[in-house]
Amino acid sequence: MALRKMRYEGDPVLNKVAKEVKELTPRTKELIGDMLDTMYHENGVGLAAPQVGILKRICVIDVGEGPYVFINPEIIESSGSQTGEEGCLSVPGKSGVVTRPNYVKARALDQNMNPFEVEGTELFARAMCHEFDHLDGHLYVEKVEGKLKDVVYEEGE
Repeated sequence: MALRKMRYEGDPVLNKVAKEVKELTPRTKELIGDMLDTMYHENGVGLAAPQVGILKRICVIDVGEGPYVFINPEIIESSGSQTGEEGCLSVPGKSGVVTRPNYVKARALDQNMNPFEVEGTELFARAMCHEFDHLDGHLYVEKVEGKLKDVVYEEGE
């Protein structure tokens, strides 16, 4: 596994719609492993393939319960709302207030191309919405209520 080069706001790849994954190739398996390594290295809770320059409908999320791999994800149900601070590895040093559903049910394929459904609330629901948006070429900054704020991370955070 290896770290992938992050793409940042302003990179045109982040505004493109990612393509559906039709088969699991060795390169796709390698990409998933590299995405997990990159997400953990960057201290993120999620990472979508376009954030490392790959236009495939793949994202990884870990909100502390172990990693989820989503291939071709779709939200099939959502309800409630939550408003809170959100940041993004592709927009370093910034955060903003975003309203998202508080409950999300998603359908996707796992890293072995097996279908699954998962439900999430609070941070997990927010992370799914945020990462799935990346697959459609959208960044959270489009949804920020008010202005973006500068964020300073303490060493060791």
